[in-house]
Amino acid sequence: MTRNPFEELERMFDRMSSQLEPLDDELLGGSAPVDLEDRGDAYVVTVDVPGFDEGDIDVELAGETLTISATKTESNVAADEETDGDGSRYLRRERSQQSVSRSVRLPEAVDETACEATYRNGVLTVTLPKVDADTDGHSIPVE
Repeated sequence: MTRNPFEELERMFDRMSSQLEPLDDELLGGSAPVDLEDRGDAYVVTVDVPGFDEGDIDVELAGETLTISATKTESNVAADEETDGDGSRYLRRERSQQSVSRSVRLPEAVDETACEATYRNGVLTVTLPKVDADTDGHSIPVE
């Protein structure tokens, strides 16, 4: 039986990449889990973004691509200068910034003016009504 050195290299790279995958979110910014649901007259996108406030979340629709990003930044004041409201001060503060981002390509055009987003208990829900088939185009009179 002949050994193939390339197969051994592939196995080694597979092991290395599987060990590094959990670090991807920390190194490249987090990726939020997304559900895309077709409800007939609208698409509903549900995204888990726990730990953020409504003001931290940015929802943007460009054409048929929905982009959700959230960034929470704490103050960059030195630890010995930073105090809490009750007079205590931080000795160590490592949770200074957290961000997640996710883009979703929608299967078809949506009505940009009728889109809605709600945020409750760490879950963002974006409702994107579909464009009516009757309004895809309009008649242009020929003179």
